[in-house]
Amino acid sequence: MKKIPEGYKQTEIGVIPSDWDVKVFGDIVNYVKGFAFKSKDYKPDGIRIIRVSDTNYDSIKKENAIYVDEKRAYEFCHWKLDEYDLIFSTVGSKPPMYDSIVGKVILIKKEFAGSLLNQNAVLIRAKDKTRLIQELLLNHFRTKRYLQHIEEIFRGNANQASITLKEFFKYKIPLPKSKIEQIAIANILSDTSALIENLEKLITKKKAVKQGAMQQLLTGKKRLPGFSGEWEVKTLGEIGKFKGGSGFPIKYQGKVESKYPFYKVSDMNNKGNQTFMRNSNNWINESTKKIIGSNVFPEHTIVFAKIGAAIYLERKKILFMKSCIDNNMMGFIFDESQSDYRFLHYLFLSIQLGKLVSATALPSLNGKQIAELSFAFPRKKEQTAIATILSDMDVEIESLEQKRDKYIMLKQGMMQQLLTGRIRIYANN
Repeated sequence: MKKIPEGYKQTEIGVIPSDWDVKVFGDIVNYVKGFAFKSKDYKPDGIRIIRVSDTNYDSIKKENAIYVDEKRAYEFCHWKLDEYDLIFSTVGSKPPMYDSIVGKVILIKKEFAGSLLNQNAVLIRAKDKTRLIQELLLNHFRTKRYLQHIEEIFRGNANQASITLKEFFKYKIPLPKSKIEQIAIANILSDTSALIENLEKLITKKKAVKQGAMQQLLTGKKRLPGFSGEWEVKTLGEIGKFKGGSGFPIKYQGKVESKYPFYKVSDMNNKGNQTFMRNSNNWINESTKKIIGSNVFPEHTIVFAKIGAAIYLERKKILFMKSCIDNNMMGFIFDESQSDYRFLHYLFLSIQLGKLVSATALPSLNGKQIAELSFAFPRKKEQTAIATILSDMDVEIESLEQKRDKYIMLKQGMMQQLLTGRIRIYANN
């Protein structure tokens, strides 16, 4: 049996400092159930109504908002949300479908203060509510232990799960007896959250700038210094060809044979495959390639999924080396002496291929249709200059995303240590 360190004690939720308590969540908060607003009362503007469907894992969506007439505000003051309120969803999906998960808890920010809470959500306020105490409680709902609690108490199936308040309020959390220590912990986690949020805002801003640059540079509406002359209108079929992948029998999958990476649609999600397809779960040798009749696609082929949900149809990536792809994917092969592969990749990223999807039970793309799309193309030298500008923007965005992810990991580690008292924080009096 592991020895309990001096100054700590064993509790039903683990080892915690001796001067901490285990609190039943329902004993330290007040709550209000959301109101069942009727669709006939919805207005195009007025006071915002917050529904469970308006929430992501840790934020509120701005799109598709619904409202109620401001003149009726006095009728619904009981359900009015204040800044730093917590809202808890009693319906949703089972873990780990984070954005729609049942039991998700969100902190209300200033921009949504004054909104009204709809049914299937619950307003939560600590009995001694302050901003930092609310944020401290919020962090307890971002832990693995809380997700395990949701797993244990939800009812229903994967897409239609629900939780009772009785079960939710049984959740137990460790808390320092000292308010000073509670606030010190909350301050550290709050500062880290603010840093992550600021990075998120900066990333969103940089992506918007890049999107605007793509719209200007890829169409010739804005020309880079030193370039002039007319662009030539061509179809994609005139500068390259589309070729589908081949079948990949299960008996050949999962092998590491070191000759050709064999990419499947699922590999588009592999870590490191942001722009280039670098990491594959399957490799084949020359012999296997001949047996299954697989085509080899050259380096810098632009590949995308041609079958499946729209989210895949909008993903286009570049092959890092000579590779094979499965029959749910398609490659665009072109003459690199005439076209810059990065320019073409950005051009493909700007195309909404989903609009060309066949209306069938299994949506799919047709290479012939895509080949008929026409665009204005500059000479290769100008393509390269444009691609370099956009690529530099991507490098900056990727660097910011890596920094954000680093702080997210850091915060996760801090939460595990600070919220359980493994690391103690003492504020100076």
